[in-house]
Amino acid sequence: MQADIVDDLALNFKTGNSKEIAKNFAPSVELIMIDQEDVYSKVQAEQILKDFFVKNAPSKTGIIHRVNTNPSWRLAILSLTTKNGKFRVTITMKVNKASNSLLITELRIEADKE
Repeated sequence: MQADIVDDLALNFKTGNSKEIAKNFAPSVELIMIDQEDVYSKVQAEQILKDFFVKNAPSKTGIIHRVNTNPSWRLAILSLTTKNGKFRVTITMKVNKASNSLLITELRIEADKE
């Protein structure tokens, strides 16, 4: 059985591996990060995520919620603990018809309101 993409993403967020996360990016990604929001290319989005991890070294992650009932769409919400505090990560994925794989179309990282 193939490992769930959400489990893989949670592990990559825990280790701050922007390169592995970016492998799952769609050609363009809507990135909502703390106080900036825009649509970026896969390469730009990876660089912004890498910068985020440099400033906020991750130490722990957990899966808060996942929706996997629709075969062409997936949602995951992660809790990300970093040296600078906790963040809530929302990942929206859609099936890419060309590759028939789930790709991240939206990534939202916001301060956790706990």
